[in-house]
Amino acid sequence: MAYHNRRDVHHAAAVDVMRAVIAGSWGPALLLEYVFVEVVTVILARRGRDAASKVATVLLQSREVEFVPCSEMFLPVLETFQSQRHGRLSFTDSAIVAVARRRDARWVATFDADFRTVEGLDVVPA
Repeated sequence: MAYHNRRDVHHAAAVDVMRAVIAGSWGPALLLEYVFVEVVTVILARRGRDAASKVATVLLQSREVEFVPCSEMFLPVLETFQSQRHGRLSFTDSAIVAVARRRDARWVATFDADFRTVEGLDVVPA
């Protein structure tokens, strides 16, 4: 979201992270279905259907990003969500953790501080 919003306080850092993602600095970029839905929905609410549709198309056609359907992951995601000690991660965030663990992915690109408490994951930007 911050990458596409030049007024966002995290925009400059998001641009740096996106450059590193495109360069493959942390391995393949994974875009979970749940994250896709969340991003497109927020853009729809803030910028309208045309902007949301454009972002949806760009994300799905990007060669640097692998789209990850989540239907088969629903039960493991639910387990991750329900087993949190402090209950700070949303269901979508729990999906990110579950898929990262399943894929042995170490890096999560986010400005959400709640990910910093997840064992085995490193957050970028630092």
